[in-house]
Amino acid sequence: MTIKITRDTSGVMKHRIQIRDHVVIADIDEAGGGEDAGPSPHDLYDSALGACKALTVLWYAKRKQIPVENIEVVVERDDSEESKGIYRLKTKLALTGDLTEAQRSELLNVAGKCPVHKLMTKVTTEIETEWL
Repeated sequence: MTIKITRDTSGVMKHRIQIRDHVVIADIDEAGGGEDAGPSPHDLYDSALGACKALTVLWYAKRKQIPVENIEVVVERDDSEESKGIYRLKTKLALTGDLTEAQRSELLNVAGKCPVHKLMTKVTTEIETEWL
């Protein structure tokens, strides 16, 4: 799969991210010199984790016929030590539905095994940058 990012000259730092037929705008906040016209790359990275947890829990609940109604995931970032190689993300999960404590525990466990969580914590990512 290919993702294409192009500059959007309607903004100072704004970029357009094309993923299949989907478009997302990325920018940086005003303090960083942008206009906050969209999420920053860090925001997108962090939100990928939250979205993956929500989708994984819902997929699993549907597969196991666990009566989940709504899912909310909150991702909190602590990047105060990023320059030292430590980037902390804390996720919090809220579920509604007629769930037993055993089902809630099972779904919390599943959330901790979402593919992006594993990608961020268990996989070595190799990145190569070259001219287009």
